[in-house]
Amino acid sequence: MSEALYQSIVLESSRNPQHAGRPAVFNAEGRSENRMCGDIISIFRGADGWRHEAQGCAILAASAELMCIAATGKTAAEISMLSWMFEKLVNTGEVNPELGDLNALASIAQYPSRLRCATLPWSALGNAIAGDAENG
Repeated sequence: MSEALYQSIVLESSRNPQHAGRPAVFNAEGRSENRMCGDIISIFRGADGWRHEAQGCAILAASAELMCIAATGKTAAEISMLSWMFEKLVNTGEVNPELGDLNALASIAQYPSRLRCATLPWSALGNAIAGDAENG
């Protein structure tokens, strides 16, 4: 994929999210925040899959949107593997075909100060899964 396409995916995902908003009914919820910059993210699993409420920068919003798309329909173990692969992606910049559009965030590796923006949604997703497992 070209850098222009990556940039387009990030911008589209942050400006026109399809998985944004708290569902009326949900069975799992997780939250994370970055107090240093004010980013806050909540993740919910509703009947139609994972959704998010993101308050922060475009990278946070794009990462949350792309993560919700990638995680919907996956088991906790599959999501754990996706999270591991994504962490490697944003730390090394090495594209992984298994990550699909999440590869658009590979350039984060060049900007260590933005790493937390990209990984915060994954932290909230992990909290949602852990909380769901504790509850039943």
